[in-house]
Amino acid sequence: MGTRQTAALNNQPPMIGFALPIFFEFLAPLHFCVAHPSRTHRYKRLRHVCYHFLMRAVPAALGRWTRRAFLVSGLAPSVFSEQKGALIPSAWRRYADPATEFEVLRLTDPAHSSWLPAYYNRVLSKHRGFLLYSSDDSGAPQACRMDLHTGESRRLTDAAHMDGSSIAMLPDERSFCYCDGRALHQVVLANLRGHQIYEVAEGWERCPGASVAEDGTALLGESRGGISRVQVIGLQKGAARTVVEAAFVLSHPQPRPRRAQILYRQADEALWLVNSDGTQNRKLPLADGRIGPARWSPDGHTVLYLNFPDDPGQLHAIRECSPDQNTDKLVARTSQFAHFGCNANTSVFVGASQNKAAPYILIQLRLTRRELSLCEHRASDPSMVAPIFSADSQQIFFESDRDGKPAIYRIHVEKLVEETEPELE
Repeated sequence: MGTRQTAALNNQPPMIGFALPIFFEFLAPLHFCVAHPSRTHRYKRLRHVCYHFLMRAVPAALGRWTRRAFLVSGLAPSVFSEQKGALIPSAWRRYADPATEFEVLRLTDPAHSSWLPAYYNRVLSKHRGFLLYSSDDSGAPQACRMDLHTGESRRLTDAAHMDGSSIAMLPDERSFCYCDGRALHQVVLANLRGHQIYEVAEGWERCPGASVAEDGTALLGESRGGISRVQVIGLQKGAARTVVEAAFVLSHPQPRPRRAQILYRQADEALWLVNSDGTQNRKLPLADGRIGPARWSPDGHTVLYLNFPDDPGQLHAIRECSPDQNTDKLVARTSQFAHFGCNANTSVFVGASQNKAAPYILIQLRLTRRELSLCEHRASDPSMVAPIFSADSQQIFFESDRDGKPAIYRIHVEKLVEETEPELE
């Protein structure tokens, strides 16, 4: 055999049989990742197994394989794409609304589900141009941050039981909180370092809704049997204190802007207000009928809410309660809003109509009470739409499953609504 042929044979990679022991070494952890009861832990373990198998078994069969070669081989995305910190390419799609011809921008891909957090939580940056939302594109719901200039998103968490509605940005916009099952977590946006702050006490269950106050404390409810309580949690040390207990299952505690008070719900029957020290717990004087979405006005002076009359023939109305004056008044009747939002000075409202013949997103001027249709939402459940204004009142964001699974949409209204100045923190 010639010298050149001998050299060629000597340079051949080892036989595939040498990789088999390494392959069998990974069968046990592979079985573990398949059998694990948590889907999120299965995904994480499977990625770990695949990475180490590719970095050890494949080199044994095919020769030396560096990390750099692995990353550029095209196999890396399938292993790392679901990890925290992974980039999600823009899926923006513009279209002209068929009913109004206004341009609408769909921000997320309806092939998987994406959700806006609770309408009363801060999720839109006032100064840095990003949106916090949740998506299950990795197989399980996770928090994401979208750059509103480029459309690119980054996955921020690896939660096992993410409650996307609980995502809430802190006032400094440098970190956010969310609930993962029974636990409350905080994550720093710059480096994605996160830690658990608090866990619901044994024997108690977390109530719907969670929020963050201006002083950096978190609010959530806990229930046991037919009673519940509002907990205030310090984010620095995780210390919790009970503000008030209720003889019903409360929900959606919201801090009052510029005041040390907390608003919370009794289903669709009543709204309650309590001081942060637990004193003066009282039911607010509201109009007869069911209570829809309720929120503080941005200045904290009043509570704005949707009133659903007991008579189905009557129109849904936006009403305003002033806790300090102990008064309640009509703001405007609506085109059967199922959900609503307001701009920074409450001069303009945005609503999602539940009228099946006209499933529109509409804006309503407070002064004239006139409505203008912006686009169709065509959501299967109009209450999911939950439209919100940007801080400068120039954009509206909403959620709909009109194109498949829930997705997030944006529409510009700078030609219709006067700009408002975002407040400095």
